Amino acid sequence: MKSLDILIAEHDTIKFGMNLIAQAIAKFDSGQSVPEEFPAWAAQFLRQFGDKCHHAKEEDLLFPLLKARGIPVEGGPIGCMLQEHDTGRDCVRRMREASESDPLDENTFVAAAKEFIPLLREHIDKENNILYQMAANVMTEADDAELTAQFSKVEKERSLEGMHERCTAEIERWEGEMGPMP
Repeated sequence: MKSLDILIAEHDTIKFGMNLIAQAIAKFDSGQSVPEEFPAWAAQFLRQFGDKCHHAKEEDLLFPLLKARGIPVEGGPIGCMLQEHDTGRDCVRRMREASESDPLDENTFVAAAKEFIPLLREHIDKENNILYQMAANVMTEADDAELTAQFSKVEKERSLEGMHERCTAEIERWEGEMGPMP
């Protein structure tokens, strides 16, 4: 299923960003410095790539299709994923607000990130290994082709073209700037 492969690849990019955030938390916790712009970048990455790009594809396209194919929303896996998306948005909002404080509200940023990281790791695991497997069982080849086409349309409509490449380059840059783990 090409559409599901796209979503899994986006999860991989999100996990790379999440690993950088975990590294920043470890540096904050050990009293080491973190590049000044990193917290704002982390919150923006999660808002733009994680939510505006990735969650939009799930919430606006995949989940409605799965509902139409008989996978329940309320009391089912889709409802659980939507709830976790909302919880994650709250964590990212707090990270963003902390990063916009002058100076950085390090305690709030770290607390929100510490809440978000395990939530996101479990969430991605559930989507990759449970929900997407359910999707593969109920989607037709035509569903997959239409969903893949709609993913491209969403990126174009929301001015997200090239976001994957930009995020990958930014992650590589931050990996170099963050240095070794404490």
